[in-house]
Amino acid sequence: MAEPTGEMVAARPNIYRQPDAGAANDKEIKKTLPLLERLRGNTVFRRCSILVVLAVIWQVYATFLNNDLLLPTFSASIKALYDAIVHGPLLWRIFFSLKVLFIGYVIGAVLAGILVSLAVSTRLGNDLLATLTAMFNPLPAIALLPLALVWFGLGISSMAFVIVHSVLWAVALNTQTGFQSVSETLRMAGRNFGLRNFRYILGILIPAAFPSILNGLKIGWAFAWRTLIAAELVFGATSRSGGIGWFIFENRNALEIANVFAGLLTVIIIGLLVDSFVFRAIERRSIQRWGMQR
Repeated sequence: MAEPTGEMVAARPNIYRQPDAGAANDKEIKKTLPLLERLRGNTVFRRCSILVVLAVIWQVYATFLNNDLLLPTFSASIKALYDAIVHGPLLWRIFFSLKVLFIGYVIGAVLAGILVSLAVSTRLGNDLLATLTAMFNPLPAIALLPLALVWFGLGISSMAFVIVHSVLWAVALNTQTGFQSVSETLRMAGRNFGLRNFRYILGILIPAAFPSILNGLKIGWAFAWRTLIAAELVFGATSRSGGIGWFIFENRNALEIANVFAGLLTVIIIGLLVDSFVFRAIERRSIQRWGMQR
């Protein structure tokens, strides 16, 4: 073993450099992208461009067809939509439909949360959710309309019942799938911190499974919106009242096809608005900010 020579190694000196004052005052060099590149990178512009292209195709084809009973032009449908909102009953019909949709959607989402919480907490709850999902998820909500008429009569309760059915299973399935995909590391961390039952669900499972939960809420919203319009067509034909579905139905009977397309455009526009200003806003402030989605 070599003996030490006794020589001391010189310590490395600390060197402090002051930033160049002139360089700090220099303006940042920014590259300005061409206008076309900036527009191509804008999501709103890209989606609006798609809508404009579809509207132009509609207008051109309807003009070529020249048959308002089969397909009115886009401009005629927009004019009918404006008249129905400003001078007609469409605005009230929209409020009526959204009120019924909100009632059924909230009840369905709450019931789905209760069932999934039981499924996560107990084995019996898991078996219950699996059995009910296998039984009722394949059953179309519109098939329950005759029973809804018998049980609840004509009105909001019957429509809310079929909406709850359409929302419940979609939200429950996606939420349970998200909970099952949570890693064991996160589960063990929650248990080590003493989290149990609902504290465990709220503190660990829901944040980790939030992408699947939000996806289930979006699917449930789409199912509920379609079910509502179909239910209003039936209920409107029976009780001569209702929302957007009844507006479409009565204008179809009167052969006001432009108003029929105005009602369909209303359904589409509301769907786009909810997706853009509700669900995408939630995604930006939660999933994308947390780095769980690109």
